[in-house]
Amino acid sequence: MSQTAAFEQEPAFIEVGEGLGARRIAVRARPGGGPGSASGAPGSTSGAPGLFWLGGFKSDMTGTKAIALDAWAAEHGRSSVRFDYSGHGESAGDFADGTIGRWLEESVAVFSQFCRGPQVVIGSSMGGWMALLLAREIARRGNAGGGGKAQLAGLVLIAPAPDFTEELMWKGFSPEIRAEIETKGVWLRPSEYGDGSPYPITRNLIEEGRNHLLLGSQIDVGCPVRILQGAQDPDVPWKHAFALVHRLPAEDVVLTMIQDGDHRLSRPQDIARIIAAVAEI
Repeated sequence: MSQTAAFEQEPAFIEVGEGLGARRIAVRARPGGGPGSASGAPGSTSGAPGLFWLGGFKSDMTGTKAIALDAWAAEHGRSSVRFDYSGHGESAGDFADGTIGRWLEESVAVFSQFCRGPQVVIGSSMGGWMALLLAREIARRGNAGGGGKAQLAGLVLIAPAPDFTEELMWKGFSPEIRAEIETKGVWLRPSEYGDGSPYPITRNLIEEGRNHLLLGSQIDVGCPVRILQGAQDPDVPWKHAFALVHRLPAEDVVLTMIQDGDHRLSRPQDIARIIAAVAEI
């Protein structure tokens, strides 16, 4: 499958949440085994793990890394699942209503409904936090693969940003910005990504994020972990990746520092490193 074909694949939609809190979530799920394989819940006919993509804050599933990984998965007979959080991309909802818990609920729902068998979960930036929270949720439910249900084969984390609402936002905000968030409930943060438009950082995002902090204790994910971090990343400092590694088990955790890498890590050489990490698991 070419990158163009991967991009043109039409999404499916599911409802996550109940009542007024329900969101319509866009999902692109492709079975393994190539273009001729049967439709349905993806499971790789090659026997190799499928790929489950978790994007970043204010990004979507049609980004460079997500499409490159989907194309690679198709070429190698692997299943691939990617989706947009509510308020992102093709999914419904207002971005300003988003919280870590809300987006985690959507991540768990898509993983449960669309994945079968072993999966490599690939999380970029905020998606790295989501991947770790998803792993914890799977561990709580039991990571056994009975009946073909999805389980974790490993995590590949790209510039992972666990606890970013607290460690990389709130603690770094000036007193003026904090006061604006506390009094007005929102601050419009300038952005160098996307169309450059500022995006809302809400009090609810900050406060609800405190329910999901991970870096204060050990994180037992129960699977191999590969982390890729750019040393020139202005958004998620390399020291943040070291703080995460310190909280992960010692066995089968590999941190790759890319000296000239930025936050996106979407150059051809970065994509090659990401794919190599996925292929290793």
